[in-house]
Amino acid sequence: MKKQHRFSIWYAIIGMWAVLFLHNMIAGSLTVKNIPYSEFVKAVKEGKVSEIAISENEIQGRMLGSEDGAASNALFRTVRVDPEISQLMDENNVKYSGRIESNFLGTLLSWLVPIAIFFGFWVFMMRRFQQQSGFMTIGKNKAKIYVDDEVSVRFDDAAGVDEAKQDLEEVINFLKEPQRYTRLGGQIPRGTLLVGPPGTGKTLLAKAVAGESGVPFFSLSGSEFVEMFVGLGAARVRDLFKQAKEKAPCIIFIDELDALGKARGVGMAGGHDEREQTLNQLLVELDGFDANVGVILMAATNRPEILDPALMRPGRFDRQVLVDRPDKTGRVDILKIYLDKVEAGTDIDPEKIAAMTVGMVGADLANLVNEAALLAVRRDKASIGMADVKEAVERVVAGLEKKNRLINSEEKEIVAYHELGHALVAMALPGTDPVQKISIIPRGIAALGYTMQVPTEDRFLMRKTELDNRIATLLGGRAAEALIFNDISTGAQNDLSRATDIARSMVKEYGMSERMGQVYFANKQQPTLLGVVGEAGGQYSDETAKTIDEEVRRIIDEQYDVALQILAANRELLVKTVGQLLKDEVIEGDALIDLAESVTHAEITDDSPAPVKTGQDM
Repeated sequence: MKKQHRFSIWYAIIGMWAVLFLHNMIAGSLTVKNIPYSEFVKAVKEGKVSEIAISENEIQGRMLGSEDGAASNALFRTVRVDPEISQLMDENNVKYSGRIESNFLGTLLSWLVPIAIFFGFWVFMMRRFQQQSGFMTIGKNKAKIYVDDEVSVRFDDAAGVDEAKQDLEEVINFLKEPQRYTRLGGQIPRGTLLVGPPGTGKTLLAKAVAGESGVPFFSLSGSEFVEMFVGLGAARVRDLFKQAKEKAPCIIFIDELDALGKARGVGMAGGHDEREQTLNQLLVELDGFDANVGVILMAATNRPEILDPALMRPGRFDRQVLVDRPDKTGRVDILKIYLDKVEAGTDIDPEKIAAMTVGMVGADLANLVNEAALLAVRRDKASIGMADVKEAVERVVAGLEKKNRLINSEEKEIVAYHELGHALVAMALPGTDPVQKISIIPRGIAALGYTMQVPTEDRFLMRKTELDNRIATLLGGRAAEALIFNDISTGAQNDLSRATDIARSMVKEYGMSERMGQVYFANKQQPTLLGVVGEAGGQYSDETAKTIDEEVRRIIDEQYDVALQILAANRELLVKTVGQLLKDEVIEGDALIDLAESVTHAEITDDSPAPVKTGQDM
């Protein structure tokens, strides 16, 4: 792809100075100086005049001399006084003629050349200005057009989305062999919508389709259609489809379609909103163009639930391709692509990295590899090692490590007991994610320590027992503080929030409360890919709402009691391990394995042990 140079005001200033300098040179070289006749006669006698042209009333010629030490051959003009001037010229060997030397061409050039330069520079400046600001491009689309040799992306560059690639292969085959699909009267789907969470590779897949099929690729964002001028977006839609038909077969790709295709009638603007007019024009164009001409419309969004229903009906975007989060195999393939672009060490194992990055998408994995490379460079290493990758995972998940933050010994001890409480409860309960690291080094914005649990496999369903154990693990930090200090701190704020969210979902959404029964109490909402669910008043009575709150409280209290019983049974191990954690600040590897083997799996009873004062043991 050719490099695009941005216009700068300095180009205009330099160009104006160049034109003025050139004009002065041309005009200066052709300037005719008027001199008195007496000075002319004197110059002739001194041998300074080389040649002259004599007319009836005027004498014009060239005078030899020097200006500022440099030889000059200046033109001069004077009034003719002596009719018999030829004798004077003969005596001084001056060449003369009976016609005036014409300077019409030089005069003409002195005016035309600057004008031509100014005009050319003005045209260049206006074109640059139009390309960058959109000025005087009313109704012209802003799509970036890539020809077939400029799209270097192929399906091999898009890993972890094998199912989506299979769906899109039909689009490629249609662009390569349209007769194969039209001979039986069939039509290719007019619009293909790529749906998936952010960072899963939707835009990359669209470019790969263009690269594999070898056709022009129109790429633009949904927000580029809508501007402040009424009707401008609709005009750009018309111009886009017009250009696409001229370059067919081709692909039109609209990224972030939700910026343009949001459901109409939503918001304060009403039906005359500029965005809605643009959407109406897009719907008309989708109905109006023949799919068999070879124009394929593709779009991507991570919010399909807010798109206008008319946009999603058959005949428009009638095919949806899910670009989901990659599984472990997909993450391995993605990691191999990005690790091939850096200097990876021999100890790098994509399988282990994929196991540590459950839930991450392609963009997350690319950032992970980049962070590992930066860490390796910072340490002056020749290649990236597994230790760099592990630290990069912690940095992405928990935040930047802050070893210089000063924490007093009392607070540091509370943090140590808190984090060990999480770890021991997680090790004692079945079905929890394995603990990979315990640290009391501050990270991120507010984390004074953290217990890192990494899933060993992808999970799509959670049992009630597993959710209960997760709540107990979250409450293990608060339980350890209460057990050891007979007091609690503010460090459990995030733990309490997450535990309460899980318990409320168990009661309202999953039907995991015997008292509430198999009833769904949450708001009826369309599924989202971002995981953001608004919470408003439910469609149930105040008495039911009170019962829901009681059930959430019951689940939290029960799992808190479970955490207390486990920590009470492992009290001696808890106190012993705190000393090691305060000394080393981190527990991982073999020390963590030994700790897991030493944990007592307590038998959970209905009676919860009361917190015991152990100030003498601290």
